[in-house]
Amino acid sequence: MSLESRIMEDLKTAMKAKDQAAMRAIRAIKSAILLKQTDGTGGEINADEEIKILQKLVKSRKESLDIYKKQNRQDLAKIEEDEISIIEHYLPAAMSEDEARALVAQIISQTGASSMKDMGSVMAQATAQAAGRVDGKLLAQLVRQKLS
Repeated sequence: MSLESRIMEDLKTAMKAKDQAAMRAIRAIKSAILLKQTDGTGGEINADEEIKILQKLVKSRKESLDIYKKQNRQDLAKIEEDEISIIEHYLPAAMSEDEARALVAQIISQTGASSMKDMGSVMAQATAQAAGRVDGKLLAQLVRQKLS
């Protein structure tokens, strides 16, 4: 089942249950998908693009969450936390930090990377193999630790 059809079914369920947080998050996903479909490229959205859309939505909400926490706005922070948990439900299962560390070590040994000059190639492979299951900042941090 495609993400778009899952979203439509879940939106119907959330509307019947009158779950406001779920409706907001699912409508945001639906809107982002629609924007991507009508951006003029004319192509279909594949699974990788769906993951990127969802990651972008989570990232923006995490940034807002940090701001709200710094401003001591717990009411708005709670809304962002709820939406993050709902959107993350549609993402593939996240890798643990240990799994990500093992992936980075494997890629470094395969490529023979030995210095920070090789970081770009290691990051490209790690990002491709992780396929949205690990945060890019964490991945970059682990690669830096291994190469320095």
